Amino acid sequence: MSRLLLVSDAWHPQINGVVRTLERTLEELETFGVACETLTPADYKTMPCPTYPEIRLALATPGSVDRRMRRSGAELIHIATEGPLGVLARRWCVKNGVRFTTSYHTRFPEYVEARIPVPLDWTYAWMRYFHGAAAACMVATPTLERDLAARGFTNLVRWKRGVDHSLFNPDHRRVLDLPRPIFGYVGRVAIEKNLGAFLELDLPGSKVVVGDGPAVADLQRRFPNVVFTGAKVGRELAEHFTSLDVFVFPSLTDTFGNVVIEALASGVPVAAFPVMGPIDVIGESRTGVLDNDLRKAALAALEIPRSRCRAYALGFSWEASARNFHENMLTAIGHQLPDLPLRAAAE
Repeated sequence: MSRLLLVSDAWHPQINGVVRTLERTLEELETFGVACETLTPADYKTMPCPTYPEIRLALATPGSVDRRMRRSGAELIHIATEGPLGVLARRWCVKNGVRFTTSYHTRFPEYVEARIPVPLDWTYAWMRYFHGAAAACMVATPTLERDLAARGFTNLVRWKRGVDHSLFNPDHRRVLDLPRPIFGYVGRVAIEKNLGAFLELDLPGSKVVVGDGPAVADLQRRFPNVVFTGAKVGRELAEHFTSLDVFVFPSLTDTFGNVVIEALASGVPVAAFPVMGPIDVIGESRTGVLDNDLRKAALAALEIPRSRCRAYALGFSWEASARNFHENMLTAIGHQLPDLPLRAAAE
C-alpha cells in the first residue's frame, strides 16, 4: 500500500482542532494499511511563537528537511501548515518536481491581523502563493471553499471531518457542580476566538471556559464570575462537554470548529454566530441556533433535544474523513485509487 509523509508545524503538545484532525487521520489511515510518517516540531529544537508561546516553532534548516524528505521515500506528501517546516517542505517539493497536497486549516491572515497591523491582502497573497504550488489544497467546508475561490485560490478540494463517537457521548457523568443552565466554551483561549462576545452576555446559570491559551489571564481578570477549568483531554474532556447545557461558540474566524461536532456528539446543542464553520456544521439540522444576537441564540438553544444533537453527530465519521483525505491525495497526484478495506472487513 502507499506511504505517506505528513508535514505539520502544528503538533503535540499543542491541543487544538488541527492537531486532533491530523492525529486521527493518521490513525485511520494506518488501519487501512497506509504507512504514515510525520515531520513535525517534535523532531527539532524549537522556539516559542511570538505572541503565542504555547506554539513551538521548529528550528529546522533547509538541509535537515531536505534529508528527511529524501529519506522518507513517501509517494504521498501532505503539507498541513504554512509554518517553518511547511515552507521548507514545500521548497523541497517544488525544487525536485514532487507533487504534494496542502490543507487550509486556519484563517491565518485574520489571526495575524488580530495581533499586528498587517493588511489582509498581503497575507492572503502569501497564502495563495504557498498553497498554489500544491496539486490540491484541501478545505473542510463549502463556505471556506467559496471564500478562498473568491480570493483567487484555484486548486481547492473538499475534505470532510469526523468525530470520535465513543469518546464524545451523552452517557458520561456530569462533572460540573454549578448552577444551571451551564453555558460553556471548549477550545483554545486566544484573542481570535472572540470569547469576550460570550463571556459578557447576560445569561442565567453559569458560564464555563474549558481550555488554555494566551488570553486566559486577561479573561480571568475581566470576568471573575466565569469558571475557567484549564485544558482537559480524553475522558475528562468528554465529561466536561457532557456537563454543558449549551455549547457557545463565539468565534468569527474558524474554518470549521471540531469542538462543535464534539459538543453535538456529546448531546449538547450549539449557539453561535451565522458565520463560516457553524453555518456548515449546523446547517439545517436544528441542532443549534445561529444568530447575530448570541444571547438570543444561547437561550433558544436550551430548547433543543440532546438526542437530536447526538443523532446528527453520528453522521460525522473519522473513517470516512480519512478515506476522503486519501482519495484527494491520490487523485491530485494522478495515482490510481486503491480499494481500501472497509473497517468492518478489516476487523
